[in-house]
Amino acid sequence: MTENFFVKTHGLGNEYLVFDEDNITFNLSERAIKRICNVNFGIGSDGILLLVKSDKADIGLRIFNPDGSEAEKSGNGLRIFCKYVFDYGIIKRNEFTVETKGGIVKANIEEVRNNKATLITVDMGKAIFKSSDIPTKIEKDIVENELIQIEDKEYRINCVSVGNPHCVIIKENLDVEEIKKYGKYIENYKMFPNRINVQFAKVVNRNEVEVLIWERGAGFTLASGSSSCAVASVLRRKGLIDSEVTIKMLGGKLKIQINDEMEIRMTGEIRQICEGILSEELIEDLEK
Repeated sequence: MTENFFVKTHGLGNEYLVFDEDNITFNLSERAIKRICNVNFGIGSDGILLLVKSDKADIGLRIFNPDGSEAEKSGNGLRIFCKYVFDYGIIKRNEFTVETKGGIVKANIEEVRNNKATLITVDMGKAIFKSSDIPTKIEKDIVENELIQIEDKEYRINCVSVGNPHCVIIKENLDVEEIKKYGKYIENYKMFPNRINVQFAKVVNRNEVEVLIWERGAGFTLASGSSSCAVASVLRRKGLIDSEVTIKMLGGKLKIQINDEMEIRMTGEIRQICEGILSEELIEDLEK
């Protein structure tokens, strides 16, 4: 492929640029990541996906948030990445493994149209509730229904890791303006040394949940695969949902399967927006 070739792909309100590390002529510094994201993205959980080699899986992936920080795992990012490696013949089979900073993920191309992957399932691994593994600055083994105070609001939080840390707050009603206002304070709350992703969740019934998302490094977000998995794992542990649930977000829906061992599978559609080459002018600006 041509140097600095990228693919831009959309998944439930999330848009990512995918690059191959062997094909870029510039360093993905924090400044470069911010600049690329500012040029290419609007509202949503957006960032950069970088294809790298792996000794532990079929292929490797690094995930970068719009603020330049590196994420451990991203559900929609993973599905977008899997579409890329399948569509461009980098992986030539329907089942393969991907190494991320948050662990190895199994991927399955469920549906192919016109030789392009459209429906993708990823096994996100096992939800972890141990507070030291999330991590949190709290002596309790598990953070469940923990009361925190954010300005004039009190919240009961539930913490879980699905490769990266999440804080789930169960509410009877969801308000976009509320998560926009308080999400950043919860993300940076004193008990979370590495910041945390925040989800407000409303249980509609045992098979349907509505979610609003504040993602660390990205802010108010239209959709997030790992956030959906986090919500499902907390609600499943509390006995509020069944083993299969539809997570409804502003950007769209995801189907989540979660068994009694808290192992999570996530399925959803992905579509490519465009492909292109980073302009020489932008590359020069990135390197100044």
